[in-house]
Amino acid sequence: MNLIIILLINLCIYSSVVARDLPDDERMKWWREARFGMFIHWGLYSIPAGTWGDKTTHGEWIRHTAQIPIKEYDKLVTEFNPIKFDADEWVRMAKAAGMKYIVITAKHHDGFSLFNSNATDYDIMSTKYKRDILKELATACREQGLKICWYYSIMDWHHPDYLPRRSWEDRTSDGAEIDRYIKYMKKQIKELVTNYGDIGVLWFDGEWEETWNHEYGQDLYNYVRSLNPNIIINNRVDVGRSGMQGLTKKGSYAGDFGTPEQEIPPTGLPGVDWETCMTMNDHWGYNKNNNNWKSDKDLIRNLVDIASKGGNFLLNVGPTSEGLFPEPSIDRLEKIGKWIQINGESIYGTEASPFKNLSWGRCTQKSIRGDTRLYLHVFSWPTDGQLVIPGIYNNPLSAFLLSAPTKKLNINQKEDSFVINLPKSVPDPINSVIVLDVAGKIDVDDPPIISADHDIFIDTIKVSISSERDNINIHYTLDGSTPSISSSSVIGPIDLSETTVVSARAYRNRKPVSKSVKYKFKKTEPLETVKVHNHQQGIRYRYYEGSWNQLPKFEKIKSLKEGVIDNFDFSPRNQSEYFAFQYSGFISLPETAVYTFFTDSDDGSQLFIGQTLVVDNDGLHGIIEEKGVIALKAGFHPIQVNFFEKTGGNQLKVKYSGPSIKKQSIPPHVLFYIK
Repeated sequence: MNLIIILLINLCIYSSVVARDLPDDERMKWWREARFGMFIHWGLYSIPAGTWGDKTTHGEWIRHTAQIPIKEYDKLVTEFNPIKFDADEWVRMAKAAGMKYIVITAKHHDGFSLFNSNATDYDIMSTKYKRDILKELATACREQGLKICWYYSIMDWHHPDYLPRRSWEDRTSDGAEIDRYIKYMKKQIKELVTNYGDIGVLWFDGEWEETWNHEYGQDLYNYVRSLNPNIIINNRVDVGRSGMQGLTKKGSYAGDFGTPEQEIPPTGLPGVDWETCMTMNDHWGYNKNNNNWKSDKDLIRNLVDIASKGGNFLLNVGPTSEGLFPEPSIDRLEKIGKWIQINGESIYGTEASPFKNLSWGRCTQKSIRGDTRLYLHVFSWPTDGQLVIPGIYNNPLSAFLLSAPTKKLNINQKEDSFVINLPKSVPDPINSVIVLDVAGKIDVDDPPIISADHDIFIDTIKVSISSERDNINIHYTLDGSTPSISSSSVIGPIDLSETTVVSARAYRNRKPVSKSVKYKFKKTEPLETVKVHNHQQGIRYRYYEGSWNQLPKFEKIKSLKEGVIDNFDFSPRNQSEYFAFQYSGFISLPETAVYTFFTDSDDGSQLFIGQTLVVDNDGLHGIIEEKGVIALKAGFHPIQVNFFEKTGGNQLKVKYSGPSIKKQSIPPHVLFYIK
């Protein structure tokens, strides 16, 4: 009997850890409904609190930015003793602020682990504190109904097998093996996923250095999902992220959601899960001298702006070395919480706004029993007391202030707009929320979408005109004029053989229900080829060093190295973090067609075909992909790629696509130079 009981208990424990693999929509459901979470950056870097030597502007990157030798930085382990840390209080503050989940730095770039890890001694158990911080936070979150999530840095400045080394370090890389480091990393990740009960998100970071690649990212994603099939994993597990914009480029990259950093996408992103992470001041980790705090007004409006575009908001706190939230952070959390207490319904479980632009604020929405509830977030209270909701074609049902739901507001219809009569006094000067219920699925003034593979073509091009709206007819013209009810109706793709301006407009019951939209498609002559003799595979390079904020004028500076390499890589580079390359040669193309070229770079890059600038990705920035199109004849064309880097991560990927070429890095076998 005892043996049977033990087996049943073990089965229950196993079942709670090895969950049923849910479909993606079900797996992501809690995260999409949550909308608001807390980020916590905490570790050894909280001890110097931003100050090293005579500089006071450091943060969680202090070991790198202050160029601290590893032996010196490791002394902080003996100093870390956060005796005022209270997991219950941290979680209570997050919950009171309206946050639904917490993401904490289990291991940041410095390699120090805030948890009890059997894979290393460089962890919390080697400090005076000797308590597993993550275990206490996981317990507190479950008791108070929040999801606990872990941040984990792929980049590791401490582990002897992680590569590359910092350029300023005197540690040799002899004997280091990145694959051995990955085995170590997987041991830690297994501990994080299996030792603390149900984990909501594994939030990776530090994937941008050249040692990490797509194969590693896909393998790591699959490994984590094998440990817990229902865990959510961000896109920084792989290499497909477009820098601080944070969104994964098209392709088969791993990751469940995008991660814009310190910025909010300008528009909504239909069908894309994303989460903006943002600091309250200028640093992620604690900096005692940084008093440039965002106001509670800005933070509340950021939350609303993000929700109105279909994203989540992960707002950061950097605790002190004692384990306390800074007072300005506490103050802002309290103020956000007061707003959420009244208006949380307008954030949690909502979808992106159906409106492209609202002059007075933002909008979120929910579907309720077949009808639509719009939450109108009014930042600018109209002085005449009339709130205009433009371009809406549903029948209105009711309107009221979310803070006073029993007081109904009067709604008038005026052509294609609703006008809601508001009270004179402003309920909340930061953001007053008005609820507008309308009948049925939302129907707003969205013009048709005109699309094609490119906006240039050589012989012919197929153009599609479409809309997701119900019960409409689309009429179009091919001379740039505004379509009328008597213009041609869209019944399928349109074939163009000359330069044409396509215009389209939606109609219902013979009346226009959208603005007119137009797009120009240009017929072009493909660029002629050049004759190339005595060519060999490879591409010429010139290597430079210097400090620039944009691509230098290469003709005015002297190169340090010149030669031939197989492709657009940095293999001739010295250890400098301030450098540039100019690559030049010829590319062989298989057919006359329109080709798309891409540069994915940190920092700036440009790509020329002949004298034509096709891709302009210049400037100081993180990893950003830009593209351009050009019509080319089959054969050889001169190609030149310019690149510069000014500290931080460095990356350059040059890709192309064409009718018979799937988007890919330009392979060495199509690149040539003249001997």
